[in-house]
Order: sequence, then C-alpha cells, then structure tokens
Amino acid sequence: MRHTPTDQPHRTASAALVPVLAFAGIVVAVMQTLLVPVIKDLPQLLDTAPSNATWVLTSTLLSGAVATPIMGRLGDLYGKRRMLIASLAVMVVGALVSALTSDLLLMIAGRTLQGFAMGAIPLGIGLMRDMLPREKLGSAMALMSSSIGVGGGLALPLAALIAQHADWHALFYGAAGLGVLSIVLTLLVVPESPMRAEGSFDGLGALGLSTGLVLFLLPITKGSDWGWTSGTTLGLFGASVVVLLLWGVYELRTKAPLVDLRTTARPAVLFTNLASIMVGVSFYVVSLVLPQLLQLPKATGYGLGQSMVVAGLLVAPLGLTMMLTAPVYARLSAKYGPKLTLILGMLIIAIGYGAGLGLMSAAWQSLVISVVLGAGIGLAYSSLPALIVGAVPASETGAANGLNTLMRSIGTSVSSAVIGMVLANTANTVGGVEIPTMHGFRVSFLIATGAVAIGLLMALFLPRQRPAAKPELQLRASSEEDANLERAEEALRGFRGRVLDAEGTPVARAKVTLIDRRGRQAGATLSAEDGSYALAVPAQGAYVLAARAAGHGPLASSATHAGDESAVDLDLALPGETVPTA
Repeated sequence: MRHTPTDQPHRTASAALVPVLAFAGIVVAVMQTLLVPVIKDLPQLLDTAPSNATWVLTSTLLSGAVATPIMGRLGDLYGKRRMLIASLAVMVVGALVSALTSDLLLMIAGRTLQGFAMGAIPLGIGLMRDMLPREKLGSAMALMSSSIGVGGGLALPLAALIAQHADWHALFYGAAGLGVLSIVLTLLVVPESPMRAEGSFDGLGALGLSTGLVLFLLPITKGSDWGWTSGTTLGLFGASVVVLLLWGVYELRTKAPLVDLRTTARPAVLFTNLASIMVGVSFYVVSLVLPQLLQLPKATGYGLGQSMVVAGLLVAPLGLTMMLTAPVYARLSAKYGPKLTLILGMLIIAIGYGAGLGLMSAAWQSLVISVVLGAGIGLAYSSLPALIVGAVPASETGAANGLNTLMRSIGTSVSSAVIGMVLANTANTVGGVEIPTMHGFRVSFLIATGAVAIGLLMALFLPRQRPAAKPELQLRASSEEDANLERAEEALRGFRGRVLDAEGTPVARAKVTLIDRRGRQAGATLSAEDGSYALAVPAQGAYVLAARAAGHGPLASSATHAGDESAVDLDLALPGETVPTA
C-alpha cells in the first residue's frame, strides 16, 4: 500500500522555488499568446477557410479546460512535481508538432497537446502551499496566479517581433525551448511534495467532465459561425447539461471523486469560482480589443495606426502591472483579507473599463487603460487561490485550484465568443474586408463592466471573516501573511483549542491531524508556541483529531462537528511518553 503522509510537510525549499514555478506559469501563458499576432493571417498560412482556422485556437482552449482539473487531481494523488513536469513535456511535444507542419489537422493536434500545459498553474500553487513557510506563501501564490497575465503581456510584443521578421513556425520552436528550460529548472530546484490525497483516480469522472466541458465550450467558441439558435448549437448546449448533471450525480456517489462537489458547494469555494468566471471575462476583453484598436489604420477615423510590435508593447504593461501587484496584494490581504482584496480588484477593473469608454483616441490612453486594468486584474487573480486554499484541506489543493483555473478558462472562452460576435455584428465592410467599429469596441467594454459587476456581487456573497476568538493567535504571527492565514483558519468552521501535556502545560509544534469517518486526512497543522491550533472541517460529521509530539505519547480524540459556521473548542491532552521496560 502506498504510504500517505498525514502530517504537515516539512516546509523547506530553496529561494529559487517561487521564481521557477512562476516561470512555468509564464511559459504556459506564452504558449497561449503565441498566435495572437498572426490570428488574422492564419487562413492564408494554413491554406484553409477562416472558420476552420479558428480550430487552431479552439482546440487549445478545449484541451486546457479539460486537462486543468484532471492534472490537479493527478497531482494530489501521485505528486504535483511529477504532474507539473508531465504537463510541460506534453506542451513541448505539441509545440514541436506545430513547428514542423503547416497542415491544418496536424496543427490542431499540436495545439491540442499544448493546451494540456494549463494544469501547471494549479499544480504550482499546490506545491507552494506544501513547501513554503507561511510568511512567503501569500505573495508567492499571488505571483503564480498572476503569471498567466504576466506571460501573456511579455509574450505579445516578442511574438509580434518574431512574426514580423521570421517564419511564423519559429514561434513554436521558441515555445518548445522555453518548455524544456522550465522542465530542467523544475528538476533541479523543485522538490516533490510529500502530501498525497487518499483514493484512486476517477477515470469515469474524468471522462464525464471532459465530455460535458467539450459539449459546453464547443458551441460557445463556434456559436457565431453556426448561429446561436441553430439546432447544432442548442443541441450541444442541451447535451452538455444532461452529461454534466449525470456526472454530478455520479461524483456525489463515488467514494473517490475527481471533484469533491460537497466541498465545491461550500460558499467560500462556490462564490470564489463564480467570481473567477467574471474575472476571466474581464481579462480577455482588454486582450482582444486594445490590440485591434491600436493596429487599425488612422484612415478609419478612430484607429490609432500603430505597428504590430508597438501595439504589443503598449498592451504589455497589462501583464507587467499584474506582476507588480503581487507584493502589494500580500500586504493588503494580510491586513484586510483576500475577500477585501478581491472586491478592491473588481472595483479597479470597473473603473478601468469605465474610463476606457472615453480613452480610445490616442495610443498613450491605451497604455493608461492597460496599467489600470492590470492592477485590478492582478489583485483579483491573486486573491482567488488564497480564498480556495483557505477553504479546502491541504490534500485537495491541486484539484480545487485546478477547478478554479477551469472557471477562469470558461470565463475567457465565453468572453472570446461574445466579444467576437459583437465585433463581427457591428463591423463595417471596406474593400471586402470586415473592420471592427468604435461602437463595437465600446459595447465590448460595457459587457466587461457588466461582467465585473456580477463578479463583484459574487464576491460580496463570500462568507464574512470573523475576528479570531483568541487574540494571541494573531500576536504570535511571524509575518503579515502568517497573520492573515491564521485569521482565515479561525474564520472557517472547524475545531480549535490547545495541545497540552499531562501537567496541563502547552505543547508547541505538536502535529495535529484531522481524519474523517472514511479514514482520510481532512487537514493537518502544527500547534503554536502557546499550544493553540485551528483546523477547518469540509463538512459536518464525525472526525478524529490525532496529535503527537516529541517526548509525549500519541493521542486520538473523537469529535463531531454540526457543520454550521462555528468553531468547536477542543483541547488535546497528550499522555506522558511510556518508557519501555527491559
């Protein structure tokens, strides 16, 4: 039987861990942004119709959405580092396939393989939670979460430069090289996490989720071509509803589900995921609108007449600002909590899009919009993993963050379909070529503002963080991030108390493990210097709290939680260590 650690892992990692994991996220984002500069030329480059050429983008979106939760679950079961390397390796193979062909079907196959790399984001976040000390965890997760925007912002001008001065296949060779470098750095720097979830991989659940997602995302990405009221579009939407409902019933009944829907239904997880969809929508709108506005010729009366490279440089601050907000987020979140930083990020995004409606007449104004939106999206993206991590057991971090990343992917795909339809329906035909109009750009910004408003409403429904019942827990924090994480633990329903010895003296750094009625680990922590501990529970029911410390005998104490938003006080008294007789 495979050994499953039940204790909090030893958090020792080199200083290069965070940059290497963030680099993996940036590599994934670069892969997604590669073809943005040549989107309009793809039909000619692949000698196919425009509707067929869109599959080069759609295939990556679909495979990324399917692979994200699956790779997260596999990482929880078999090792996050191992699955991270596997994700990057598949991306490298896909990039090489695309680099060596101009055939449409082979290009789609290569791009499908590249989409599997999307799993690197939740896997990286899971490794950070398992390996880093608390004083570094908040800012590290924020940087990893923002890497998708950072990579996209940095890659856009570089990809445009390569596309202008070299064969477009060089883009894929570059992506493959970055993937190989990321694999080597991961092997050298990142240790494997000892944390493992119990159970086996849910193959049937993975198939059901994959089928349901494909049936849902396919009509979203192709609805403008097929017609939103066509039998094909409506039939696929209906089929996706049926498949996902059956999948949900199966997941609730299986012993080791791919996605723990009961945990996902908790308010802290549910409303975070719903807000994530809206953040994904808002992120993609600016990425789709600004480059087109900047590159349209001035003869249109509203185009800004910039080259492909200059347009990329003017939009690049979107990603750079997201990277710079990571340390800012850590300080704000430590003081006010991730819920407040998510709300603040949403408000800044709304301000950026609102101001953008009147700032479309000069290139420098696009730079201002990029900076403001980058700050807001950076704060919002950085808040999401902290909210998820604070609401699920450590053994489910990869799967939970994988599902959250999936929600963002759904947001970007919905955004792509809707904005594409708006720009197409409001375009003017000049010389046989359809040109987006200023009206279409402004409607797109209004749609983004509406999505942010819905996301803000979802964020307001997140459970309120109550002040900790024990002030000393906050005083003993070694950093602002530590204090924030401890407040988050106290805000969750669960068990809290102190670990004591036989004389009633507090025991520091005792390992306390929470075990559910199926014998699976539901959480783990170390007691503080004053002996205090706090553990969240995923649901109501009977649990066992196991505690042990050097120089003391082990203790297993049964306890029941009603499942409400309260904390059950339970002190754990360790017996004295028994000395064996000769």
